[in-house]
Formats: sequence, C-alpha cells, structure tokens
Amino acid sequence: MNRKRIAMISLHACPLASKEGEETGGMNVYVLELSKKLSESGFIIDIFTRIKDKEKPKIVLINKNLRVIHLKAGPEEQIPKKEIIQHIPEFVKNFNGFKSSEKINYDILHCHYYLSGLAGLSIKETSKIPLIITFHTLGLMKNLVARNELETEEKERIKIEKTLGKKADKVIALSQSDGNYLQYLYEIPKEKIMVINPGIDTEIFKPIDKEKAKSIIKADINHKIILFVGRIEPLKAIDVLLYALKILYEKNPSLSFCLWIVGGKIARKNPVWPQELQKLEELAKTLNIRSVIKFVGQKPNTELPFYFNASEFVVIPSHYESFGMATLEAMACGIPVITTNVSGVSSLFDKKHQKLVTSSNNPLLLAKQMENLLINKKEHKNLSGEISKKVEDLSWEKIAKKITIVYRSLFETMN
Repeated sequence: MNRKRIAMISLHACPLASKEGEETGGMNVYVLELSKKLSESGFIIDIFTRIKDKEKPKIVLINKNLRVIHLKAGPEEQIPKKEIIQHIPEFVKNFNGFKSSEKINYDILHCHYYLSGLAGLSIKETSKIPLIITFHTLGLMKNLVARNELETEEKERIKIEKTLGKKADKVIALSQSDGNYLQYLYEIPKEKIMVINPGIDTEIFKPIDKEKAKSIIKADINHKIILFVGRIEPLKAIDVLLYALKILYEKNPSLSFCLWIVGGKIARKNPVWPQELQKLEELAKTLNIRSVIKFVGQKPNTELPFYFNASEFVVIPSHYESFGMATLEAMACGIPVITTNVSGVSSLFDKKHQKLVTSSNNPLLLAKQMENLLINKKEHKNLSGEISKKVEDLSWEKIAKKITIVYRSLFETMN
C-alpha cells in the first residue's frame, strides 16, 4: 500500500491544548493519541485546527509523519463553540489554500465533532475526498438531559449531524450505545456505522503505590479520596455527586474522606466555566460540605495517574457520556469507577462490576454505592481486582489498527 495522507480535522479542539494550558477534554486526547499511533504505523497525518493564539506556531511537528496545522478561522482567540460555525467558510478556504501551496492531496478526511464535519463536508463536495465522521457527542442526546435553555443544543446542530450521517462515507461511534442512537435516532444505515471504543495510554495509566501517589499530589495520607475527573459542565452532573456526598457525610460523620474535583480553570475567559464552578462551590456551602471538597483545577494527562492511584475510587455521574475516557484511565490504574448507566463505557463492566453502575440523577443510590466502597474493604478489594484487565484491549495501538481497517475499506472502494 502506498503511503496514505490523512487530514484529521479537529476544528474547535486543538490536540496540543493540554500542553498549551488550555482547558481540555477527551476529544483533544483522542485526536492526538490516535494520530500518533496512525503516524507510527506509516500514515502521514496532518491535524487541522483553528488558531486560538496568534503568538503560537502555526505548524507544530510532532514526529516525521505527524504535524498540527493551525488555520485562521475567525478571531485568533478562544471563542464559544456556537460562534465558530460562522467562520467555517474561512477555515475551508485556508485548508484548500494550504493544500494547494504544499502541493499535496489527502486520501481521507477524518473529522471530529459536528463543526469539523461541516467543514469536511464542504471540502469533500469540491475535492471528492472520502469523509469519516466521529461525532464524540450527539446533540439529540445532550438535549435529552438538558435542564435549561443554556444547556440545549440548537436545532441547526442536529440538522447538521443528520446531514453528515447521510453524506459521510463512514461514521465511527465510540460505544455501542452511541452506535444504536446513530442508527435509530439519526437514521444512519447500520453498515455505515463502525463501533470502535477510544483508547488509553497503558504506559502512563497503570497501578502505582497509593502512598507514593498521595505523596506526589500532596494529599493527607489518612484521607480517603473520592475523585472526579472531567470538564466542569452541567452534563457531568457534579451537583448530583455533591448531593450524594452530603447524604454520605450525614450517614457517616466519623468517616475521614474528601472529594477531589480535577478539572476546570477559573482564570479561563469563557464565562461558562467560572459560572459553573461558582455554582458548585455555592452548592457545597449550602449543603455544608465545603470543608470536605477540594477543587484541584485542570491537570495534564501525565499527572492524572497519580490522582487516580491516590483515590479510593472515582465517580463519573454524568447525565450523558458517549464513552467516558476518564473511566477507562481510572480502570487502567486498577481503581474502581462508579459510573452511570448512560455512559458508553459501562458496557465494559461484567456481572461482578455491574455493582459500580449507578442510575443517572440518583444521589441516594450513588451515596449507598460510595458508602459500600468506603466501608466494605472486602467489597472494595473484590471490585478493584482485575478491573485493569477490562481495558487491556484498548491500547491506542490496538485502536489505531481498528481505525486502519476502516481507512483501508475506503481505499479499496476508491480503487
């Protein structure tokens, strides 16, 4: 097979964000780690994203086959996602200009999130390059759990997602549940949908001695840490976790435990983040549990294993997760994770570990499950054992091989 060029489009989420001090999520990690493994296997990968800081390099070389290319698309600063859509024509124009100036052609467009997909669709219509879309989250599912207008996705997003489902050559779903939603709610033909879970870096996320991990993150050696890792946004249901924590505290006032919340950046310009953090702090004060909560802020991926390993267990109480990469990372560290039954990753849990699956928006049940893990040492040991083996097949190298099969199927149809 000739060396193939892949254009990865991650319009709003720069894969280098964690290195640049920006707020990140699973998608940033997904795009970068997948691209690294694909480039190591021989593909030539260019990741295209929009410029958010004009002072930073426009082209960053990751390895000889992988680079990140920043294109102008609107103001060269962080702007709300919903404003990016009006700048997509400029992004497409600059993509085509870059391709022309470099005298290169791409064999596949792999787009991440609906905004990138919309840009990719415009490129595909003029260049006939095959298009793959990975949505990462779905507007219809986010609206199902939205509690107010601010959390509701616009009809335009859902319309774009449906159009992409019809016109993309392949759609990659990150979990079987999202695959089902795409088939039945978005009416995408089953044969077009490929279910491929995200991966994890098994060299970074692995078991570490708990006392050593606590020492590194400067945690009290006697405190039992309950951990949350993720974006600070309503969809993550951290408020439900706080209610559950209050119930746990009232039932067990003598227990020495604390909740560490890893995520968020108060200094960020985007007003949504400070507002959500402020709401959580006010709720903690109202519930009279502020003294047992530590807001840690965002941490780079390389530091997260210490936080996971220092904890007794992790709680991811989301109202909706297409998959849940933080859950995977904690499992790889051998740490039990209580997650909701709306998370795609919950499908990995066998009968024994189903005890760790909770109901969305149910603080009473969540408190009971947390209490069980904190008090019942035998149960904690039982649920910790072998949990890392559940994710052994999800190394990025293995995920890249599955993505390669999808790419090759499109190469064959082109030839």
